Amino acid sequence: MKIMLTAGEASGDVHGAGLAREIKKISPATELFGLGGNLMAAQGVRLVRNYADYNVMGVVEVIKNLRRILKLLDDLTEIICVERPDLLVLIDYPDFNWRLAKRAKRLGVKILSYIPPSAWAWRKGRAKSCAAVADVFIAIFPFELPVYEAAGAKIFFLGNPLVDTVKPTMSVAQARKFFGVAEGDSVVLLMPGSRRQEIKLLLPPMLGAAKILAANRRVKFFLPVADGVDRSNLQRQIDAANVPITLTDSARRYDLMQIATAAMATSGTVVLEAALLNLPCVVCYKMAPLNFFIGKLLVDIKFFSLPNILAGAGILTELLQDAVTPEKISAEVSKLLDADNRSRVVEKLQSACSRLGTSGAATRVAKKILQTANDCGC
Repeated sequence: MKIMLTAGEASGDVHGAGLAREIKKISPATELFGLGGNLMAAQGVRLVRNYADYNVMGVVEVIKNLRRILKLLDDLTEIICVERPDLLVLIDYPDFNWRLAKRAKRLGVKILSYIPPSAWAWRKGRAKSCAAVADVFIAIFPFELPVYEAAGAKIFFLGNPLVDTVKPTMSVAQARKFFGVAEGDSVVLLMPGSRRQEIKLLLPPMLGAAKILAANRRVKFFLPVADGVDRSNLQRQIDAANVPITLTDSARRYDLMQIATAAMATSGTVVLEAALLNLPCVVCYKMAPLNFFIGKLLVDIKFFSLPNILAGAGILTELLQDAVTPEKISAEVSKLLDADNRSRVVEKLQSACSRLGTSGAATRVAKKILQTANDCGC
């Protein structure tokens, strides 16, 4: 059996590697190939193209590289014609993957979408057009199902892989010793994101909030640095703000999260990772005014942080646009430093995270992929 996987960015490479590992455990003879990265290759996927050679961000960069991207689309289409996979597995990366999916559909190839486009939040009409192309969909959040089910899609929620992957490598005692945190110390994390624009807009108010907190409380501050982020630039801003913040390696972020009291974080997966480790966040989101105006017209959601969306309630404080100020961030973090209030928030986070399902999601998804490749699994 031959299965083609397509992942066009770092997060997709992580997901693809996990799926490849589990597929090979269940069915060692299955041939896996496609578009991916080094992590997928290490798990037995034969890379016909490496996404790193084509990965670009931003409208201008996409336009500059449009010819290469279109050539990649043509190359992968030709590879599908030659290889004739039993199944094409799309892993997120919607703008590119769904163009390839339409071509594969015309060639009679079965298609499974893992992490489908976020039609639940905006452009709900995409669910119907996607349902006309893919045979099976697998979502990683339960709230994604209704809009696709209404569009007639065969969609499944088999759990979220973060339940398995968000695990500290140290005990609490080891982590406290490693980071130099005494029992009873309050620890606050700053997590302004990894994209340049996120850091530009969110780090200054977070540094301001840390300065206010440091003047009124005994708090230790840490900032996990994501791969690819200019550490020296972060240090310059921290020095200019004159606030004691320790930069740490993001590879240790789960160890740090488990001993932290609270965090100020940009909206995204990191907030859900923190929730899984019982770490409440003040969630911040800020963008350029024009982008925010356009976003308000297109996006129809009550909450923007994943734990709140899972719960259908405002468990975590969300600060948006002009509300992202040092004063408001520090005031909300202060509430989380109160033990009783923090305990109530953590209890609600645990309830919300229980909706992500039990461990073993990658194994269940791998089984569904193999079933679909055999008989469409419908």
